[in-house]
Amino acid sequence: MAIATSTILSPSALLRPVTARLFPPQRTVLLKPEARFFPTPSRNARATPAIKLQIRAARTESSGVSLGFRAPHFELSEPLTGKVWSLDEFESYPALLVMFICNHCPFVKHLKKDIVKLANFYMPKGLAVVAISSNSTITHPQDGPEFMAEEAKLLNYPFPYLFDESQEVALAFGAVCTPEFFLFRKDGRRPFELFYHGQFDDSRPSNNVPVNGRDLSLAIDRVLSGQQAPSVQKPSVGCSIKWHPGKDQ
Repeated sequence: MAIATSTILSPSALLRPVTARLFPPQRTVLLKPEARFFPTPSRNARATPAIKLQIRAARTESSGVSLGFRAPHFELSEPLTGKVWSLDEFESYPALLVMFICNHCPFVKHLKKDIVKLANFYMPKGLAVVAISSNSTITHPQDGPEFMAEEAKLLNYPFPYLFDESQEVALAFGAVCTPEFFLFRKDGRRPFELFYHGQFDDSRPSNNVPVNGRDLSLAIDRVLSGQQAPSVQKPSVGCSIKWHPGKDQ
């Protein structure tokens, strides 16, 4: 007579099917984060650089200030030297260029060296130039006075780079972006009046157009030679001014 036999399974053998269901093989659960969240486009796909999208999302255009607008009075300190500058310092000049810039904005970085070249070219011809940073150091500490001084020294700014801590000067000018250019004309004893409020040129960080300063240079040539303001003034494009929390415009 055949004797039935039974196999006694070990505890690990009994648990193996359950373990397999609860914990699938490792190869089925491993994911590469870069493949999951940042897929690599195929060769035939049209890829748009991420940086380009970020710059477009942040862009702001200058607007809302009419020609003939009188330059608002200001008194601001220059972090590099500690000197306080006011609008009165420039009364003897036939033209004044006020630029709202900052340290971190890619649109400003794109033009910085050429802004210096333009200033060095036109200041001996009678143009007064001043740069102002109005960004909040609460949200953007890299735009604070200590770093402004370093920037001015590093790039050898030939003009004062002033800190608008209260942001009241930016509000008075109606400035909304960096860079933003206000070119004023001085006619005798009359106050400075806005002559040009537009872009530096057509170049942007991502459009591969060479920087030449054509638009602003043309306006400066006209104001210094007593001609009429350019009939076409394209708005300046850049990063929005970073207002203090609760002060968003």
